[in-house]
Amino acid sequence: MAWAPEARTAAVRGADGTTLEVLRALGSGPRGLVEEEAEERLVRHGENTFPGRRPDSWPRRFAHSPRDPFTAVLLVLGLVSAAVAAWGTACVIAVLVLVSCVLRTTGEHRADRSAAALRDLLATTATVRRRPTAASPPLTRELPVDQLVPGDVVLLAPGDVVPADLRLLRTTALTVHEATLTGESAPVGKSVAADRPGDGGDDPLGHPHLCFQGSSVVSGSGSGVVVATGAGTVLSGALPCAGGRPRPPSPFDRSVNGIAWTLIRLTLLIAPLVLIAGALLRGRGLETLPFAVAVAVGLTPEMLPVVVTAALARGAALLARGGEVIVRRLPALHDLGAVDVLCVDKTGTLTEDRPVLALCEDGNGRADPEVLRWAAVNALWTLHLSELPMPDALDEAILDAAGEGAPDGGALEEFGGFEGIEEFEGIDALPCGPGRRLSTAVVRPSGDPRFALAARHTLVVKGAPEDVLDRCARAAGTELGADGRERLARRAGELAAEGLRVLAVARATCPARTRPYTPADERDLDFAGFVALSDAPAPTAAEALAVLARHGVDVKVLTGDHPGTAARVCRELGLAPGEVVTGERIDALADAELSRLAARTTVFARCAPEHKARVVRALRDAGHTTGFLGDGVNDLAATVAADVGICPRDGVDVVREAADVVLASKDLTALDRAIVAGRRSTGNIAAYLRIALSSNVGNVIAMLVAGLLLPFLPMLPAQVLVQNLCFDAAQLALAFDRPGPGAQLRPVLLRPRALLRFVTGFGLLNAVADLATFGVLALALRSMGEAEGQSAFHAGWFTENLLTQALVMLLLRSGRHAAERGVPGPIRLATAGLAVIGLLLPLSPLGPPLSMTPLPPLYYGLLALVLVVYGLLLAVARARQPSPSGV
Repeated sequence: MAWAPEARTAAVRGADGTTLEVLRALGSGPRGLVEEEAEERLVRHGENTFPGRRPDSWPRRFAHSPRDPFTAVLLVLGLVSAAVAAWGTACVIAVLVLVSCVLRTTGEHRADRSAAALRDLLATTATVRRRPTAASPPLTRELPVDQLVPGDVVLLAPGDVVPADLRLLRTTALTVHEATLTGESAPVGKSVAADRPGDGGDDPLGHPHLCFQGSSVVSGSGSGVVVATGAGTVLSGALPCAGGRPRPPSPFDRSVNGIAWTLIRLTLLIAPLVLIAGALLRGRGLETLPFAVAVAVGLTPEMLPVVVTAALARGAALLARGGEVIVRRLPALHDLGAVDVLCVDKTGTLTEDRPVLALCEDGNGRADPEVLRWAAVNALWTLHLSELPMPDALDEAILDAAGEGAPDGGALEEFGGFEGIEEFEGIDALPCGPGRRLSTAVVRPSGDPRFALAARHTLVVKGAPEDVLDRCARAAGTELGADGRERLARRAGELAAEGLRVLAVARATCPARTRPYTPADERDLDFAGFVALSDAPAPTAAEALAVLARHGVDVKVLTGDHPGTAARVCRELGLAPGEVVTGERIDALADAELSRLAARTTVFARCAPEHKARVVRALRDAGHTTGFLGDGVNDLAATVAADVGICPRDGVDVVREAADVVLASKDLTALDRAIVAGRRSTGNIAAYLRIALSSNVGNVIAMLVAGLLLPFLPMLPAQVLVQNLCFDAAQLALAFDRPGPGAQLRPVLLRPRALLRFVTGFGLLNAVADLATFGVLALALRSMGEAEGQSAFHAGWFTENLLTQALVMLLLRSGRHAAERGVPGPIRLATAGLAVIGLLLPLSPLGPPLSMTPLPPLYYGLLALVLVVYGLLLAVARARQPSPSGV
């Protein structure tokens, strides 16, 4: 792992010199610091907290919220409107920008508060030795972790999380789990024997007499002096160099920016065209400027920031309601919906990080429950007689299997089951230890008539196959010999290659005696067979993987484990591993080659942190939207490199702060629900864009044509403003739409080109409906005078615009067959409101102030015909439209 120089310096400094020299340098001792000195150091060094970014305050977030291109365009149009005294347009734009910023700020602020609440759930204390005064005896008490200072003496016990970087002073069989730092699932032994400076090199993890913040005590006990806190720890110092490069724009940013700049170019083109056409053809000059601004506002989907924020905030709020998923960055919900490749670690995600029995067989490869029975005898009495500080996970798995039955379904009734194992009486035990990879239990039968030789003891040996086989002389009563040992060793290797943890079991009988047994007695053994264990799959993993596959998400496993172990777990969960690629092979590939390989590879094993990050970047370079689920510092680089970084609640602070999404647990089922929620939100945003832009483009085209043909403005700026207000209020209901099931079956991404094609086709169709309406108006209003005819024309087009908008909202909602599904209440109310306003506003007292007059009955009959034909054409065109994976 590539550590930051600051982390390496602080950690290695704690390893320099003897224990006494380190204590002197820190101004401390085995009795701990004096309280007064500790308080002074706390002021000098600061609290022992992770130096991640502090969440911005609500006002600061609000000040930075108008940062997307659409909001910038609206602000510019608002300033132009104010400059030409179009105060109504300016005020409406200001309200839209304000609502969007408030929604976005509130949603992200709520997410940060939820993440902070999750962080508070992890707050711990440390057992510290301090003295009230210099002359007082040391007292042991619990202290909040953030109050630790360099020089404090911390006591460690099984289950404790190491609260800071420590130089060990005393250990008793201490083993520590450093998976959050290294990704390795096996515990690491710690000792104070290394008083030789520099033995571990520059890598802080090479020093066995150092413990690091974020690791956890598996077994044993110890004490250590704090050598680094806060930003000086290895855990915190890993952050600056973990990403290695600035984070690229997210899929949401790329999509929205692409759509925004396309519309900005159209706006910059069309608004001047309106001015030039009005000046050249009608001699209107600058009096057309308010209308040109209104046209520009009409083309811009001004509600997009509001709808986007509302849709994403609603989805994030639904996920956070049960504390299951916290979306810390609202656009990350869209990115989740676009994910088509999800990279996960194996341990804790696909497996439960606990072993289970996979098989038990004799020396001839046949299933034999008696092998499991003898292994369970060894495990039971080793645990009972050795007084281990922490039970061995393999022994517990063997005992669980012995109680439930053999893995092939054959129970142990013939041997008395688990209770039969307890009928043996334990005499002595020789447990595993440093440099010793086997354990021995010495037992004698108790009350079992089949074992009536009370004057003899049985040695039951279990451990690493090579160590046990070296001590075996026979197998099934026949001499073993060199060939026999080689054959059994080869079988053990085959099982290990399949990803199993293999233990050999052997036994021997000897005359009873009272003197203690020693490793020298472990000889002339009779080989019984092998027991093999595998990681227990997570209960929901297989189902979650199947659901993710149905939803179009390709899962890739990136792990530091053995290739065989990773492949076996994938097969057990129904995920075809294919060819497993190791970190060594990744190092030999160029980026382009790795992109091609990563696209077709499912399992990457023996991966260091940089390997994981390279694979994630390679998948992104290949055009995939990639998510990464990780919880340790070794996952930080990949978390930052992914489009969506995901971390469980109990992940280390440095990763949780960098993640976009926080899960309550490493449960892929919860993540699948978050992906579906993201697709629903993106579907609603896409529906708004389809509806708003196709209507806007159609109206702008009609405005340009009418402006060239008519001797008066086709619609006054105030009318455009009121029309836009009605459109915007109604389209906000699209944030509450329910996309059809098809929208959840594949990744959904906002694609500017696909959207442009859709908008062009349906915008032209909308323009045809508007032009048909112009013909209807010309027919219905031919008997009116000039002034009355202009007001009636404005009223007729206003009514038609709102009615066609209601039709478009119903027919162009999310999904190909949106019209066939039930319409949600908010959309029914919005479309009904549009229709009512379109029909009644010209007839109301508000009509004359807006230069609109009542229309003759003939117009309404002809308009109904236009609307029926337009609706049929919309339905036919929508049915012919392909179902894309993005819009």
